[in-house]
Amino acid sequence: MFSMKQSAYKESGVDIEAGDALVENIKPMAKSTHRSGMMGGLGGFGSLFDVKAAGYTDPVIVSSTDGVGTKIRVAIDCNIHNTVGIDLVAMCVNDLIVQGAEPLFFLDYFASSRLDVDMATQVISGIAEGCRQAGCALIGGETAEMPSMYADGDYDLAGFTVGAVERSKLLDGSDIQAGDIVLGLAASGLHSNGFSLVRKIIADQSLSYQSPLPYDPSRNIADEVLIPTKIYIHSLLPLMKNSNVIKGLANITGGGLLENIPRVIPDGLSVDLDAAAWELPPIFKWLQDCGHIENSDLARTLNCGIGMVAIVRPEDVEHVTDQLVAAGETIYPIGRIVQETRAQCVHIHNMDRHWKA
Repeated sequence: MFSMKQSAYKESGVDIEAGDALVENIKPMAKSTHRSGMMGGLGGFGSLFDVKAAGYTDPVIVSSTDGVGTKIRVAIDCNIHNTVGIDLVAMCVNDLIVQGAEPLFFLDYFASSRLDVDMATQVISGIAEGCRQAGCALIGGETAEMPSMYADGDYDLAGFTVGAVERSKLLDGSDIQAGDIVLGLAASGLHSNGFSLVRKIIADQSLSYQSPLPYDPSRNIADEVLIPTKIYIHSLLPLMKNSNVIKGLANITGGGLLENIPRVIPDGLSVDLDAAAWELPPIFKWLQDCGHIENSDLARTLNCGIGMVAIVRPEDVEHVTDQLVAAGETIYPIGRIVQETRAQCVHIHNMDRHWKA
């Protein structure tokens, strides 16, 4: 009787045996992300984590959930599935560090019409790699087969992460003041925002993802646009735990530079940035030229080469820069906090001279 039910379910489009095979593939990946506080393993109805065992005495719990957007469409079209999982983790954990929080654990949701075990294994290998980069444990997830909900070969991803920060170290930006310096941490590339626009521009140019990059023919377009989102945990967390030199952080995701920095500064302040302070990477110049994108739209849609912003006192700029460079970051002093009688906003100067409108 049981085998008949299994067969009927498989005939309807859901393969339980494939799901079991995927779980077996995932187990060593999850084990490779083990960290203090992790309890149990995969396969239970819920996942356990001991915050006290992770070393916290008075923790505030911080959570974040996100996806990868239509960058997944590019991965599917290119048949390259082992990097979007890194993007998924990055999109979640980078939202934790801006609160001062250390990512503790991560859960994923993978949905498709029919489970392709090899493809799913590649995707989740990227999630495990992202968790290793972020120092958090992959402790669970959900794999859903939903015939008729997705086209054959398509899938979608969502991630959920929980972090912790000692109450005394919670970063809320409340002590940011006029005169503080804005440091830009370089992005690894496009990260995971604006891909509906990116895909449209590439299609409008009658190019494929296998086409050579116009500004670097030794690489193809896929090589550039699928570069994973940079994870900033390793470089920022030691500064957050050991000192109070960082007054605020902004993760530059959807909304770009113009909409994300104001989210972390108090009322009565705004930001002056100087476009001459960093070089706009070639991928952004090319997209701007081909898509005829105005400077303000570029700064509101894409990260423009700055993946994270840190706000520090002028006297701490050298120390913070040295520490972040030693951790592998590229740092630019890109602006300062200014008094503003209107609502918080970002002014970017010299765009007309240094960004091609």
